[in-house]
Amino acid sequence: MAKRDYYEVLGVSKNASDDEIKKAYRRLAMKNHPDRTAGEEAATERFKVGKEAYEVLSDPRKRAAYDQFGHAGVDPSVGGGSPNSAFRDIFDEVFGDIFGARGGSGQRVYRGADVRYSIALSLEEAVFGTNAKIDVPSHVLCSECAGSGARKGTSPVTCSTCEGAGQVRMQQGFFSLQQTCPRCRGTGKMIQEPCRACSGAGRVVRNKGLSVKVPPGVDSGDRVRLSGEGELGENGGPPGDLYVEISVREHPIFTRDGTNLFCDVPIGFVTATLGGELEVPALDGRVNLKIPAGTQTGKPFRLRGKGVRSVRGDGVGDLICRVVVETPINLSRKQKELLEEFDGLLNKNEKKHLPRGSGWLDNVKRFFEDLGQ
Repeated sequence: MAKRDYYEVLGVSKNASDDEIKKAYRRLAMKNHPDRTAGEEAATERFKVGKEAYEVLSDPRKRAAYDQFGHAGVDPSVGGGSPNSAFRDIFDEVFGDIFGARGGSGQRVYRGADVRYSIALSLEEAVFGTNAKIDVPSHVLCSECAGSGARKGTSPVTCSTCEGAGQVRMQQGFFSLQQTCPRCRGTGKMIQEPCRACSGAGRVVRNKGLSVKVPPGVDSGDRVRLSGEGELGENGGPPGDLYVEISVREHPIFTRDGTNLFCDVPIGFVTATLGGELEVPALDGRVNLKIPAGTQTGKPFRLRGKGVRSVRGDGVGDLICRVVVETPINLSRKQKELLEEFDGLLNKNEKKHLPRGSGWLDNVKRFFEDLGQ
């Protein structure tokens, strides 16, 4: 039976990049792997053909020959070694970042886990940036045993199950797969006398003091990454990263929406009526705000450039002040009498002095008339 085109097998175009070919093979292999398909014959065949296609297209020399001469231009035996070793090399290349890479001693090398840590900042710290000091609980190598896990004066011994390889071979039909040794968990070593300080783990938990440079403009939900400050890797693998998650505490004056700041400014009804000028706070100092005569409660005033500078460099937001006309309380008798006199003068020409109120009353009157009431 004629062989299928290798590009068609992987579902990529003939000008696909190496990365695209690798991703396509990964999808095919994960979908049709015998462990997932319970030995289904068709899936096993797709898995086998996909491996063959990737072995050719991932090799620049073989791919060039295949592109020029087709299947006749490639020799399946090129590269030597047993079929199982060829499969192992390809599987480690493509899936090493998922299942762990193989170290020079035969042990699998694992990258350390990423760590998340939350800090709460004031609005000022988030807007202007800060250097935050944090103490992060983290695993470090045990100083008592230098990370070996064995009691001082002793050493780990070679695992008798995997003979130090860290891997054991598992046979499934005509497939030979390798998995992490269940006895030594991939280390290739066994500890007969555990270290008392770390109980054989080779690492202990210590608080690690770090300085986090928080850039100006961050907001709740943003994260700062500290590369290499996560958990230690296994078998000499690289450490993970530390992700510091930001939350911003509530402010007594300002609320924030993106790069804009908002604040309520209470004013007396005399200022709202006659107009005036008052001083309002901004994060970088004080600003004079002019109130025109006849200002109604809820009126917003925008002070441009007095907000937050975007952490992504998208400019600076505004400060938006919303005036709230405050009703006087705890009035004296004299004050009440003056207000009643003032109210009487307003009502003589209500539509002129109180247009919104008189207009609303007219609408209410028409509403009840339409209802026949």
